[in-house]
Formats: sequence, C-alpha cells, structure tokens
Amino acid sequence: MISARSFLRLLRGTRGVPKALYGGIVTLGSFDGVHRGHQTLISRTLERARAEGRPAVIVSFEPMPREYLSPDTAPARLTNFRERWRLLERSGLDAFVLMRFNEALRRLSGTAFLQLLVKDLGVAGIIVGHDFRFGRDGEADAAFLQASSEGGKFWVEVIESVRLGIDRVSSSELRAALSERDLPRAAYLLGRPYTMRGRVVVGQQLGRTLGFPTANIRVRRRRLPLSGVFAVRVHGIERSPLGGVASLGTRPTVGGLEPLLETFVFDFSGDLYGRELEIEFVAHLRDELRFENVDLMVVQMQADSRTARELVKK
Repeated sequence: MISARSFLRLLRGTRGVPKALYGGIVTLGSFDGVHRGHQTLISRTLERARAEGRPAVIVSFEPMPREYLSPDTAPARLTNFRERWRLLERSGLDAFVLMRFNEALRRLSGTAFLQLLVKDLGVAGIIVGHDFRFGRDGEADAAFLQASSEGGKFWVEVIESVRLGIDRVSSSELRAALSERDLPRAAYLLGRPYTMRGRVVVGQQLGRTLGFPTANIRVRRRRLPLSGVFAVRVHGIERSPLGGVASLGTRPTVGGLEPLLETFVFDFSGDLYGRELEIEFVAHLRDELRFENVDLMVVQMQADSRTARELVKK
C-alpha cells in the first residue's frame, strides 16, 4: 500500500504552477481505481523524487480520455474524481495536476504535449507504465518518451506490468473482477476492499416509510463497474465502520432511472444528509430485481438484511 506522508495540493491545469512544485518528478496516467499497479508507479515516483530532493507530482485527466473519445463504449469508471482524490490525498505526493481532457488537449501531438510538461511543469523526470500512450490518436508511447529524453533535459523510467503470481494487475482486470462480483479478487488487485464514496443526498424517502431508511449517494458515472445488493461496511459515521446492506443500481421496482447507491445502516438513527460516506463492499447478495409490488420487495429486504448482518461480522 502507499504510505501516508504529506498534504496533496490540487492544481487544475498546468498553467501557473507554484515555484515550489516546479521541476518535479512526474508520473502520468488515468489512475482509475488506484490499484496495485498504480501504487507501484506512485511509490517509485516518491522514491526518485525524495532521492533527488524534488517534488513528486501526479498528472491525470478528467474526464478519462476514453470517456471523451468514445462516451457510449467507454469502460465503466472504477473511481470518480472525488474517489481518486481521497485515495491519493495521503499518498505522500506533493501535487495532483488535473488536466481537462477536451478537444484542445485531444488534438495536441505527442511532441506538443511533452513540451507542455517541460515548459509548464519543468519536469526533471517522468515515470510511466509500459502501456502508457498520449498525444493525438495515441501516437506517442513510452518508447517515444525515452527517445525524447536523450537531449538530457529530463529522464524517463518505464515501469513494467505489476504481477501478483501469474496475474497482471490492470484496470481492465479489476473491472472484470467487479463485473463478476468477485470482491475478494478485486480486493487482491487493489490491496484494499473496493469502495465507493460520496455525499448523502435527499432521496424519495420511500425506504423510511418501509422501515429501511437509506443513505443515498449519487454514483455520477456513465456505467457502473458492478451492480446488485451487497453486504457493506459504512465509513464516515462513527470512528469504527458500521455494518449495512446496500443496493447499487436504478431501482426498477419504483421506476428509478438514475444510478444510485442506497445504503441501510444497521442500528443507526440520525441525519446523514450532506455527510461524506465511504461504502466498503463486503459480499454480493443478489442481483437487482424488479418486484411485482412493494410488499414483496420489503420481504426480500428483510432477508437481505439478516444475511448481511452475519457477513459483516466475519
């Protein structure tokens, strides 16, 4: 896991970088999920930066490039921006440079994008994964970076795939595990349980009338990496996590359209509106179902709650 160290500063774009953050060691990528492969890149960036007495900087994008280029076929987001930020804010990195992926950035050639990093950030070193691509139509890659560094203004280090046994750690492997509701495998690839987080919003309050008041979090992503009903642990209410049962989906029984994460927190009564919560997925209970009526849904919710209580104790 990434070790906790210092305060992370968010910079929106590369313009006007503070002097203290100029001339750093930079790692680039989408970092969706912040899995063990990403953690290796970050750890190596920190190691090289501390050895050279330079700031350690991560450069990433929003939206993800594939979301911008192919919105209808882009892979499910593992982490939205807030989740990535929370995972990285205690990483030890000094700055998170968030670049808006738009038409202007898409049209930049590999050379122009690299010049942007050199001019605006003064990069002294760049660390990327072996499969990193950038520039117009992905024309530039790790080999391009290495060739471009021969002038001596900066160095480049390319990190090969991280493997756990015979398994390659990647965002696509993590998505596959989550789509299969294989939460232990997802946790293995992440080095921690898979979670989602967000602020609790006011919902239809139907659960309250049924005896299952829920904390509702808008998911805010085009496609869900997983869906269904889960035993969960809820972080952010008390010092220790509380058990619960959560539904992630569109709520077909009540005509829902927007993806929502609804969590019933066991043995808790209080106002959670506006509170930022982190929901840890413990076990998959069942797929989301459409019930003929609300009474049948309540019977199933009671059964789900009993099962989830036992699972979160383990």
